[in-house]
Amino acid sequence: MKVTPLKALLGVSLSLAGVLAFGPLGLADDATTVLPNLLVIGTPGTSSGSFASTNGWGPILQKDLGINVRVVPEDSEVQRHRRLTERRDLALSSVSAAELRFQIQGIGHYATMEPVPQRVIWHHNDTPWAFVVSGDSDLHTMDDLKQAGLRVAQGQFSPPMMAAVRDGLPAYLGMTSAEGAEHFTFVPASSYVENCRTVVEGRADVSYCATVSSVMAEMEGAPGGIRWLPMDLDNTQAWDGFLEHRPMVVPGTITMGVSSAKGIDGLASNFLYAAPADVDEAFAYRIAKWFHQSYDRYKGSHPLSTRMSLEVFREYLDRSPLPVHEGTVRYLREIGAWTEQDEQWNQVAISKTERWMAARRAALAEAKQGQITPNANNPEFMAIVEKHTQGLEGFRTRL
Repeated sequence: MKVTPLKALLGVSLSLAGVLAFGPLGLADDATTVLPNLLVIGTPGTSSGSFASTNGWGPILQKDLGINVRVVPEDSEVQRHRRLTERRDLALSSVSAAELRFQIQGIGHYATMEPVPQRVIWHHNDTPWAFVVSGDSDLHTMDDLKQAGLRVAQGQFSPPMMAAVRDGLPAYLGMTSAEGAEHFTFVPASSYVENCRTVVEGRADVSYCATVSSVMAEMEGAPGGIRWLPMDLDNTQAWDGFLEHRPMVVPGTITMGVSSAKGIDGLASNFLYAAPADVDEAFAYRIAKWFHQSYDRYKGSHPLSTRMSLEVFREYLDRSPLPVHEGTVRYLREIGAWTEQDEQWNQVAISKTERWMAARRAALAEAKQGQITPNANNPEFMAIVEKHTQGLEGFRTRL
């Protein structure tokens, strides 16, 4: 998905899986940078596009740099984060921008973990989403959803999708979540496929779906077909409301997926490669350089790898609130793809990250001193976390 008014997704943060085992990588010249013998990259599970696409470019990097590359699937976001930041047996993690926000701000179970600042190395992939209706529907614009009594599909299986529908959609239309609950009838769906099919089966009037999913091709070919409701990129008030509930999505014009969606204004959910901030600059520089200069060689290894271009990464930089690793910054500056505005934004992102780290460390220290168990289900502990983090500005896509 090409994000027109904003810059597409910010990417891949590399963490040295073997930094501790193989020693620091301190040489500034990439030609003499000492690389680890084994580079371990963590991704979501084997059925994910992240796993498949990383397996696509991994062997090419292995051949080019003369190191062993291993891709390790880990479905648990918490465990993959722990392996990256605590155990350090992953060199790189493919993580969604939304999940990275949870990790930095210590949302949910992450509040119980030792805070470790992370940095972005490169963009991995992005998935375009929008609201879809049946082809014969009387609904043509998002404003049409303001009429009362409409049925909205709600996937019960995904908290982010629930937030987008129950909270984000009403906010986009200028309503509170409570007003949305009165305005709409939410139709529960137990799976993603069921969630999308509701509009062609007549059980819902509108659904929130990814344009690249195979079920959309099936629905597009059904009698009557489907139609997408444009989310006007210039309506900053509406987007401000939506981002209050889905703060890391990136508004943009859809260029991927079923033909009915192409050219429609929607949003992207992005995945990045991320690493701890203390990964050596020379290593991050060398990997960022490889991602850029070898793009033409690996872009055909998997469809999602086409989203790892410098163009897509560079576009995302204008909207991403996340800090970029200094090694990547050095390379981008070297090729003229890093601006003074980027530097200002990046310093803001780094400072914001450090404030969250400090607040969370203070919360854990207070809990330890008071012999209070750090548990996301422990109200006493979460109250301490809330006390220390209250008033901190959260991460959110820039419009």
